[in-house]
Amino acid sequence: MNIILFIILIGLSIGSFLNVCICRIPNEESISFPPSHCTSCGYKLKFYDLIPVLSYFILKGRCRKCKEKISIQYPLVEITNAILYVALYIKFGCTFEFIKYSILLSILVVIGIIDLQTQYVYRITTIVGAVSGGVFFIIKWKIDNKFPGGYALGAIIGFFIIYIIVKVTGGMGEGDIEIATICGLFLGIKQIIFAIFISFVTGGVVGLMYLIFKLKGRKDEIAFGPYLVLGTITAIFFGVNIINWYISLC
Repeated sequence: MNIILFIILIGLSIGSFLNVCICRIPNEESISFPPSHCTSCGYKLKFYDLIPVLSYFILKGRCRKCKEKISIQYPLVEITNAILYVALYIKFGCTFEFIKYSILLSILVVIGIIDLQTQYVYRITTIVGAVSGGVFFIIKWKIDNKFPGGYALGAIIGFFIIYIIVKVTGGMGEGDIEIATICGLFLGIKQIIFAIFISFVTGGVVGLMYLIFKLKGRKDEIAFGPYLVLGTITAIFFGVNIINWYISLC
């Protein structure tokens, strides 16, 4: 099987699982029990109802039994996860970084979408991210046979930058501290600084657009997690090139 096709199938399948996490974690439900079902009528989905993307379009976006609409979120998350995996493979090939960043981005998809929908970062998601980051940190240590200090500093810097902002301004949540720490552990010192910079730029621009078009008021809460996710994605794919370009100008 073509490696790209294989990665797409894996990305879609994991994306389907991410949808389960996104829907159940905010409701404090188990992600393994009960089996997948329609949230409107309780119909237990068959295996042919669970084919990523394809089932959604075959069913025309509705439950097989009660015909209630199924959120477009389901195929979009599956497709997004598959695209991210393919993009990572194109950039890194079958390497340690490909596996590491695939896991990170899937975790961040869950965190970002839940935060966007609820303005809350659930501890279980950041625990999974921290444990995963710790595992890859140790693997990196073993591979290089030296302490990966840059990644340790990345976690520390990610933590303190957002921690200070939270404590001084109160304009962000403590969940954002956890996200930045995890991303720093995966990205390292230079990349996490770049990621946080991008997150503030994009968050500021979007926040300004909200105000201009009166979609939100000045006192309305805006989830910052999705912008940290966007900043991290940008850092992974373009961070090194942009940083090197900037240094060359100095």
